[in-house]
This record gives sequence, structure tokens and C-alpha cells, in this order.
Amino acid sequence: MGSSSMSHTHGFHNIFVYGSLLADDVVRALLKRVPESSPAILHDYHRFSIKERVYPAILPVENTKVTGRVLFGITDPELHVFDSFEDVEYERSTVDVSLIENSKRLQVYAYVWGNKNDPNLYGEWDFQEWKKMHFNDFLKMTVGFLEELEQPESKTRVETYESFYQPADEKPNMP
Repeated sequence: MGSSSMSHTHGFHNIFVYGSLLADDVVRALLKRVPESSPAILHDYHRFSIKERVYPAILPVENTKVTGRVLFGITDPELHVFDSFEDVEYERSTVDVSLIENSKRLQVYAYVWGNKNDPNLYGEWDFQEWKKMHFNDFLKMTVGFLEELEQPESKTRVETYESFYQPADEKPNMP
């Protein structure tokens, strides 16, 4: 399947996901379906928590690894939805992952945090904890984001996120 980035056959894309997209319901909200997937490992990356955000970031860090899954057969329009959802904070990059079941190596897309020196990254992000603490709100936010995306003047995901998660005591200042 040697296609250069110029001549994109209307292909299907494989995407390594490692955060909120590990939850089928979030994927289903975005794509209206749950693609086939396989557990996979991304070597030499670390999954960080981000201050004041409930979703994680990955950046290259030697001798670490991120466990996630690869979503197979993502169409161009679906890739566009993911690009909008991940928004400007992430860069879609090509990475090598190993499938857990057969150690097969694949080149896939992953959304890598854009700011390599972000002071807001810390520790390790935990999916199980996220599911307990944040899943329901995040799913509502995602559904809200999609409704916005279908409007002609859609907000970016970061704006949707920030308006959804605005603490009650931080009312915008009136001019």
C-alpha cells in the first residue's frame, strides 16, 4: 500500500487512539459507528495528564510506552471529524505501533501534542480513572461538539470544551 501523501487514494486510515477514544461510546458519538480495532502499543511515547483538561497528551519520551488501540478503516470524512475533534492542540503524525495480539508492526496516524515543552503536562493519564470521573460529561461534551460541527458556523473543539467545562464561578466578564 505505498501511497505517497500527495496521491491519497480514497483510502482507509488506521489511527492509534490512547485517550477518550478508547471508549466505544465516544467513538460512536463521533463516527456514528465503532470501527474494528485492535489493542496496540506505541513505544517511546508517554501519555501525560494535562492540567485542567480531562483528556491526555502524548509526546515522544524514550523507553516509555503508551497502550491504546488502533481503529481500522477510518474514511476520509471520518478522519476530518477526528481532525476537528483533536483540533489545533494536536498534530496528526505517522507513528509505528505494535499490535498486542500478534506483535505485527503498523504505521498509523496518532494525534501528538503540539507543544513539546508544555508546562501543563504531568504524570501519567489513567483511562480507568477517567472513565469513573469524567466519562459521562465528556460524552455529553462530544455529542454537543458534533451538533456544533454540523452547524455552518461551528465552534472549534477547544471552544466547545472550554464552554462546556467552564467552572460555574467563572462567568465571562461583561464589557
